[in-house]
Amino acid sequence: MLKRCLTAAAVSLLMMGAVAAEPIKLANVIELSGGGAAVGQNWRDGAELAVANINAAGGILGEPVELTDYDTQSDPVTSRGQAQRAIDDGAFAILGPIYSGSAVVNMVVAQAAGVPQFTGAEAPNVTAMGNPYIFRTSYGAQKAMPKIAAYLTSLGIDKVAIVWVNSEYGKGGRDPFIAEMEKAGIAVSVEAVTEVNQVDFASDVARIKASDAKALFVYLTEEESARLLKELRRQGIDMPIIGEAGTFGPNVVKLAGDAAEGVFAHVPLTPNADIPTIVAFRDAFVAKYNYTPDHNAMKGYIAAYIVKHVVEMVGSADRQKFADTLHGLTITAKDEPGVLLDVSFDATGEVSRESFMTTVKDGANVVTAILPAN
Repeated sequence: MLKRCLTAAAVSLLMMGAVAAEPIKLANVIELSGGGAAVGQNWRDGAELAVANINAAGGILGEPVELTDYDTQSDPVTSRGQAQRAIDDGAFAILGPIYSGSAVVNMVVAQAAGVPQFTGAEAPNVTAMGNPYIFRTSYGAQKAMPKIAAYLTSLGIDKVAIVWVNSEYGKGGRDPFIAEMEKAGIAVSVEAVTEVNQVDFASDVARIKASDAKALFVYLTEEESARLLKELRRQGIDMPIIGEAGTFGPNVVKLAGDAAEGVFAHVPLTPNADIPTIVAFRDAFVAKYNYTPDHNAMKGYIAAYIVKHVVEMVGSADRQKFADTLHGLTITAKDEPGVLLDVSFDATGEVSRESFMTTVKDGANVVTAILPAN
């Protein structure tokens, strides 16, 4: 009798094991404190929304997705340790970080472990280091700057000033910008290099004001951009001011107030685009979190859906097959609405997709043009 009961118990355990789903673990290795906390919160919430939707629809290949946060504290050294923690905890893929300085440090850890990683970093060298497991959720600065050059040319600008922050991120924007200005025949009249977390921009703005520049390009982080805009307005600068998503996103507009009115930004992603997939994302995000997302929220959301799409293509949670499949792959929004816009990956993990020109009007970023993929 005892033997029969033990046998029945063993069969029951085997049956439970057969139906128990093993979760696919994703790790948000992102900036949740420190200088990048605002962008990291957006990324986390975007990824969290995607995972909730994916699980509500049955998961990935019938298995639930488990998302865990690892705070980099906006510090490259900490980010490396957090990436290792995520790998030790069994992460199938790493989502993040956003800061380029952290990405170039912790992606080495993921590469060594053969773990796919989706970063929001924009420095060109992130995808130029031969790492077969790194992928962007939005393209690097080297793909954005030709579009900036074309826009300046369309305005008839022949002399420009640039303000950039002395960091991995800033240098990653500055170098391709200078190269594209040279190609376009646009002279760089002033190059102002600022420091991370700089507060006083008075001398930098005074240099720009005294120059013959006809437009200003800004490549700073969000809080620095807001401070710069206020100083530009205080000193009466009256020229086109152009930046990227990281310089003039919704958080900058909020911080800068009226000083942000009329600035232009080229953005790879914007929640304000009147595109059905993006409208649906934005509405769902606002309903869940009660604030308007920025492009970083879109990056985190898209990353989770790319994981879903490619794992389902491969037919299993195989990291190597996943990475091999994603190189050279195009994912359309028709096939996978969660990617929001058609997106293509090259052999380095770099992204190609449409982008947007925006301007700040009445305190909001308004789309003025959709630019083709390059």
